[in-house]
Amino acid sequence: MGTPHLQLSPEEPEDERREARMGFLEHLDELRTRLIRACLAVAAGMGIAFFFVDRISNFVLEPTLRMLPPGSQLVFIRPGENFSFYFDIALIGGAVLAAPFVMYQIWGFIAPGLYATERKFVIPFMVFAAIGSLGGALFSHYLLYPAMMGFFGAFHSPGVTFMPSVEYTFELYKNLLLGMVVVFQLPTLVFFLAKMRLVTARFLWRHIKYAILVIFVVAAVLTPSPDPWNQALFAVPMIGLYLISIGIAWIVGPKR
Repeated sequence: MGTPHLQLSPEEPEDERREARMGFLEHLDELRTRLIRACLAVAAGMGIAFFFVDRISNFVLEPTLRMLPPGSQLVFIRPGENFSFYFDIALIGGAVLAAPFVMYQIWGFIAPGLYATERKFVIPFMVFAAIGSLGGALFSHYLLYPAMMGFFGAFHSPGVTFMPSVEYTFELYKNLLLGMVVVFQLPTLVFFLAKMRLVTARFLWRHIKYAILVIFVVAAVLTPSPDPWNQALFAVPMIGLYLISIGIAWIVGPKR
């Protein structure tokens, strides 16, 4: 007797494979379309921001000029340095103006793959993310960055004039701004972790002493100066955000 042939893994029909490929290509085409729309929106925002680039640059540089010693001024030492600064200013302004449209494109791409119970979290996500981004940007612009420039500007003498470069000044401003925008997203992160029951208010409160230790270590690493005042200025809002996150986890988390 011959041994019967066992077909352990039947081949997928050709039409099903073709439909799967078409579905994947359709998703790629939709992603490409939405990326192009987002880029065009940012480009349009840049065009608008270029008309107000002087006002935006004055707003960005105002904390630096306010904290510099008398007689100091900003300089640029490379031919294209000031142009790059204006281009970055216009890019950031365009990204801010186009942010609602870009977020709408992201939501339009991922929404079809979500359940109805998951889609209702979009509005809280947008609200928390917007508040966190705005709070981090304002804190960096009005408190953290001026304190940094005041600390660096204190090291001058009659024979040495402090005239920071536009490029390095804006790089410090941009890094602090982005860092604080990310840090201020902690309540948003905890909101969704609590909704998914991955963290609880009790867990966050029980480990608060370890969180404070980690926060001060992160502040010491990210702060570009060894001054304890600047490190505390960086760490205090993070501790406050952690406490706010505990309250958010208690409100949205399970009560039993």
